[in-house]
Amino acid sequence: MSSTEITKRGCTSCSNGSAEGSACSSKGYNKLDVYDWLSDLPQSPDQTDIVEIRFKNTRKGFYRNANNLPLVQGDIVAVEASPGHDIGVVSLTGELVIRQLKKYHSPADGELKKIYRKAKPVDIEKWMNAIELEHTTMIETRRIADSLRLNMKIGDVEFQGDGTKAIFYYIADERVDFRELIKILADKFKIRIEMRQIGARQEAGRIGGIGSCGRELCCSTWITSFVSVTTNAARYQELSLNPQKLAGQCGKLKCCLNYELDCYIDAQNGFPSVTQPLEVEEGKIYHQKTDIFKGLLWYSFEHENAMNMFPLTVDQVKEIQELNRRGKRTYTLKADQEERDKKKKKEPEFANVVGQDNIERFDSKPNHGNNIKKRKVRNKPNNQRPQGPRN
Repeated sequence: MSSTEITKRGCTSCSNGSAEGSACSSKGYNKLDVYDWLSDLPQSPDQTDIVEIRFKNTRKGFYRNANNLPLVQGDIVAVEASPGHDIGVVSLTGELVIRQLKKYHSPADGELKKIYRKAKPVDIEKWMNAIELEHTTMIETRRIADSLRLNMKIGDVEFQGDGTKAIFYYIADERVDFRELIKILADKFKIRIEMRQIGARQEAGRIGGIGSCGRELCCSTWITSFVSVTTNAARYQELSLNPQKLAGQCGKLKCCLNYELDCYIDAQNGFPSVTQPLEVEEGKIYHQKTDIFKGLLWYSFEHENAMNMFPLTVDQVKEIQELNRRGKRTYTLKADQEERDKKKKKEPEFANVVGQDNIERFDSKPNHGNNIKKRKVRNKPNNQRPQGPRN
């Protein structure tokens, strides 16, 4: 299997001592991997018979181990499909599967498909032959869709393990009538066709990549449900509305904009409105930016110019707004400036309280020419002193 398929399905030929019929389950090879932190604990006798199976990219499913097969993470199994059977890799077993079911909102007592058996060499060979057809099928499908002038993009193709069915993942902004496309594909490839529409975020998760933070994309590592992201998330966090910086590899706003949004909203609950300028004795001042966690609001006398800004606390802004509502402009900024100047003067200077050496000692260079110490001559007994030449 190629290196690309290692990322998408798991390696079947790693030299890590894996048994025949098992795939590599090393961390980092598989998307949306789950760490089984209960693997080193003894299994309970009433352990669940539900197993999580992963397929290509981020597609996963839950199947019932009706035959009580001894399955471990990384085993390649043949599972029930419609029609025929599919080949997948065991990604999780044990009690954590129940937690995964709750995460995906799938009922544990629902109708789950069965695991037939561990994959035989014949099954794996047929599976790999079907995988080799996926890229060429995708390219040919794109050509056919373009000839039919369909406003859609074929992002990926996934063949079923027995080669009798294929899932075509596509992206489209509008509703697409692809009935003619299905007829052409079914007649050309002699397989059952399933068209599945995905969004731009799901496509980025399937393709994978490295984000601007330097880490692997969240959509391909752990995010399973995508929440809409709006520009209000950037406004609450005082971020610059630059689409080049805020957009991810999918072309949409980054999902990580929602990570700290709740903290910012909670911190802004006690902040006053800044839509209207404040009136003080020196004139009108306009809001420029906010330091939410320090509780400071920065103002300047020019609305379009952010130069010469000065900070005001939340309480000071509320006080000025209350005075403005009464029609007063008695608040002066000179007192605040004098108070800040006093604080600057009272800033403690560095004191050598623990006896460190002065760091400036390296700046003075000694004069080696004048400060050479003469070598002392030890006094030796007269009988050991060197004698001069005798006449």
